Amino acid sequence: MSNRDDVALNFTRSIARIGLFVFLIISFSLFLLWRIDNPRAENIRMKVIDQIVPNMDWAMAPVTKVTKMFQNIQNYERLYSQNQELRNELQSMRSWREAALQLEQENAHLLDLNKVKLNPKYNFISGKVLIDSGSNFRQSAIINLGNNDGIVEGWATMDGLGLVGRITGVGSETSRVLFLTDTSSNIPVLIKPSNQRAILSGDNSLQPALLFIENTQQIQPGDRVVTSGDGGVFPSDLLIGQVSLNNSNQFQTQLAANLYNLSFLRVIRHSPTAPIKQPNRLIGPILPKVSNDG
Repeated sequence: MSNRDDVALNFTRSIARIGLFVFLIISFSLFLLWRIDNPRAENIRMKVIDQIVPNMDWAMAPVTKVTKMFQNIQNYERLYSQNQELRNELQSMRSWREAALQLEQENAHLLDLNKVKLNPKYNFISGKVLIDSGSNFRQSAIINLGNNDGIVEGWATMDGLGLVGRITGVGSETSRVLFLTDTSSNIPVLIKPSNQRAILSGDNSLQPALLFIENTQQIQPGDRVVTSGDGGVFPSDLLIGQVSLNNSNQFQTQLAANLYNLSFLRVIRHSPTAPIKQPNRLIGPILPKVSNDG
């Protein structure tokens, strides 16, 4: 058995030697053929190339696929980089868009302020709302105007449409504005066209109550409510809103001012005839002292 294996092994080695010898001869012949420089050798070379190269596609296929794979990877990297750049640009554009929208809103609020028609004898100064400290117990805001800007406690403040409230505290650079809706706000008003006088009393709602109306029979929902100027604290004829009725058929005022979307306020400069000692309460004119004699 071992003899047969030895014979087979020797035969295989002999074939391998013969094959290697033939391969070397062919390689050497091709080398010589490629080194010979004459027309006949050139024709032979071209025929060999025509026969071998077209049939080498199967051998080049893996190389071609690997090359395409690397190209795809490079293309993917470029696309990923471009995608990241586009994402960054989009984020930057969103930031610019948000800034543009904010500027547009601020511009709209300023344009609304310019539309307010005031008595020519009054002048004003516009300020920006810094903090809204509205709550269930106190409704007010802080603006960026103060003593340095000549602000005086008690001056009226308006937005683009109507009266918002009055100055109730003044610092060097900021002031506090008490809204008409605050429970401590009570101001004399005039209801037109009937010219009925009443008191606008804040109740922490968007529709403050109308109290102490002279003649309720002459008032209808939709009538205009303006400041009366009684007491000389507020200027007269500043728009407040319109009369409305609640579910209990009580008169209220639908404010013209949008208290929950305030960006800028206009402070009306005026000279009150009554001294302001308790700005959070109803202020009336100074009454003459009555003598107890006789």
